[in-house]
Amino acid sequence: MSFTLKQLRYFVAAAETGTITAAARRLNISQPSVSAAVAELEESLGLDLFLRHHAQGLSLTPAGRRLQTEATDLLAHAEELRQGALDLSQRPGGEIELGCFQTFAPMRIPGMLRALKGRFPDMTVRVREEHLAGLLEGLRRGRFDLGLTYDLGLGPEFSFETLAEVPLYVMLPVRHRFATRKLVALADLVEEPLVLLDLPQSRDHFLSILRARGLEPRIAHETTSLEMVRGLVANGFGYALMHSRPENDRALDGQRLAYRPVKEPVPAQRLGLASLAGARPTRAAQRFAEFCREHFAGSP
Repeated sequence: MSFTLKQLRYFVAAAETGTITAAARRLNISQPSVSAAVAELEESLGLDLFLRHHAQGLSLTPAGRRLQTEATDLLAHAEELRQGALDLSQRPGGEIELGCFQTFAPMRIPGMLRALKGRFPDMTVRVREEHLAGLLEGLRRGRFDLGLTYDLGLGPEFSFETLAEVPLYVMLPVRHRFATRKLVALADLVEEPLVLLDLPQSRDHFLSILRARGLEPRIAHETTSLEMVRGLVANGFGYALMHSRPENDRALDGQRLAYRPVKEPVPAQRLGLASLAGARPTRAAQRFAEFCREHFAGSP
């Protein structure tokens, strides 16, 4: 058994007006369309909903009267749902479910949310930190409206809007012999131990940068925590490659770090907003994207 809201709407119109002609006039459609919809509904339900009286219109059967009451309630609820969905799509404030790449999130999201509150005080943004694979899966399954991430091979099922381009840095202990250089060559570091950020896509990204130049790194430590990377490097256990550069040049234990641009011409990494390709954004998502464009345009 299956039926459509359109069939119910045509049925209720016929029940309330008492004739197919009057129902068609109310709905501004043809009489055959109303007749066909009512007949299809009766066939689907296996019930006679009307008694047809030649030249005298329609009268409801007992089953038709019961269905009219329930159908009227259902149509009213459907209209409430439609209005609610319209409100969600058009409301300037609204709610956003945002996935954010986890190494980047602590550095920029709190300040962004503070600035957003001043611009759109009625907007609520719920942030979940994820590695790239988790963020993309969240977009696929509709858990996130948008993702703020690096463009690490997202694929054709996602749309991506670049907000900023982020250069590659070498992270070094502050007392390292290269820490005072303006630029550090990757080739000069290849014999030294590497502290590798071991997140999906991130790991392969950093290794590919080295291997594309014929350099095979000596991986000393691997960790999924950016703060552990910073701590190990600051305490002299190797160097690291990173696009994320915090304002604070100290690890959590107080040891200092140095960030230096790489000498080789490594393309900058694109940071931006990801969404499911073809998905229609809500009005709140559009406003948030607009805010992000302005926020990153005015940020160093």
